[in-house]
Amino acid sequence: METLLAVVIGVLYAAGIYMMLRRSLVKLIIGLALLSNAANLLIFTSGGLVPARPPLVAPGESVPAAPFADPLPQALILTAIVISFGVMAFALALFYRAAEEAGADDLDRLTSTDT
Repeated sequence: METLLAVVIGVLYAAGIYMMLRRSLVKLIIGLALLSNAANLLIFTSGGLVPARPPLVAPGESVPAAPFADPLPQALILTAIVISFGVMAFALALFYRAAEEAGADDLDRLTSTDT
């Protein structure tokens, strides 16, 4: 399963970088989304895959019974989702305003800074 996720992560990173190198602002936004999803999968995979074992401590115990899923990667992914949402919202607003000023979404036409 880890091998399949590694291939999916590689494909997502490659597609995200490819989309970010395109000239359209819309493709740049899609590339940002693909990169953030690839980073989330990478964090998830690095934590190890343990099926169907939540890290719950039974009454009277001090540690959960092994094997259990590590909760740290899950918390990191939740944080990464919030950060990527904020970056995506900021990028959308910035690119919308830039495209509105320039009249096009081609990155080569956004070279002037005169308003």
